[in-house]
Amino acid sequence: MKQRKGLLIILDGLGDRPIKEFGGKTPLEYANTPNMDGLARWGLLGQQDPIKPGQPAGSDTAHLSIFGYDPYKVYRGRGFLEALGVGLDLDEDDLAFRVNFATIENGVITDRRAGRISTEEAHELAKAIQENVKLSVDFIFVGATGHRAVLVLKGMASGYRVGENDPHEAGKPPHEFTWEDEASKKVAEILNDFVRQAHEVLERHPVNEKRRKEGKPVANYLLVRGAGTYPDIPMKFTEQWKVKAAAVVAVSLVKGVARAIGFDIYTPEGATGEYNTDEMAKARKVVELLKEYDFVFLHFKPTDAAGHDNNPRLKAEMIEKADRMIGYIVEHVDLENVVIAITGDHSTPCEAMNHSGDPVPVLIAGGGVRPDYTESFGERECMRGGLGRIKGHDIVPIMMDLMNRSEKFGA
Repeated sequence: MKQRKGLLIILDGLGDRPIKEFGGKTPLEYANTPNMDGLARWGLLGQQDPIKPGQPAGSDTAHLSIFGYDPYKVYRGRGFLEALGVGLDLDEDDLAFRVNFATIENGVITDRRAGRISTEEAHELAKAIQENVKLSVDFIFVGATGHRAVLVLKGMASGYRVGENDPHEAGKPPHEFTWEDEASKKVAEILNDFVRQAHEVLERHPVNEKRRKEGKPVANYLLVRGAGTYPDIPMKFTEQWKVKAAAVVAVSLVKGVARAIGFDIYTPEGATGEYNTDEMAKARKVVELLKEYDFVFLHFKPTDAAGHDNNPRLKAEMIEKADRMIGYIVEHVDLENVVIAITGDHSTPCEAMNHSGDPVPVLIAGGGVRPDYTESFGERECMRGGLGRIKGHDIVPIMMDLMNRSEKFGA
């Protein structure tokens, strides 16, 4: 039996709720998506709960689940995955954190993302912090994507039971770092010292002086959260399914998840993970990689960012951008020999401005797929699709079976 290739496309935060200004349609239903609609007519639709019904999922836990891992068993915090994603080679006794560059005024956080500071600016600021902050332990501080960064405290994994200083909304002062034992108390003391020194470096940095003159929010404070240690991955995805796998992704967290489970990582020039990402560069890379790899994962971030920003029109525009990307791929691969799945890692409704427990649309098309009678790719069409309502961890096994790569259970 001939084996097919697999392509999993995750449009981050894809799912949404009805938008009044769209006449009750969701951004996905409102957007002009001829390519995804064409695949829907040729394929199979349904809904998936990344972890379980009603459970909002983080991008880290959702991706782990979709790739077939039980996040309740393997997840050890987001920070370590972020660190893997920026390319750091860490030891099992290292403790990693995700960090936001933020804006603080008179002791109050006024912008948790520092006006969505650019990746280039953030990397310059991170370099200054690494060079000028002095701690009692060895540490690594590097910029990630956009306003995000990663902090690693070497040899401090035993102190992972430490809290965070992120209030998670503007208009509030940063939290005090909390702890649950002596090891994490020491980590909290180190973090307090780190944030204090970093604030001094950031206040006087030329990048922020320039942003002040331009009337932009300055990146003068660090919000530290997501303490993480080495994830407990029992078997790499590539080993479990006996495939050669590649990921086309720009966001460091998702890179980290893919790297942890055995994917080769590719970030084509122009792929930023932000609204300005070059979607066609990603599409061309996918087409290229499908010639060499058995399974390719493509991640698209801006749909999630628009949901967080409560901007349904921009979310619809980003969905249309993704549709053009998908259209290029469909035109340049043999769909009889490729199984394509399109879904999101979670829903990010504009009204919630955060991840929700709403089910996520899912589409599967390509060789071997038995089509249903759906006509377009949208939340309501997915409700009546032939795939039904499944769990996130069901997606890959369904794909692998259609790719003729599953093994029979029993005699």
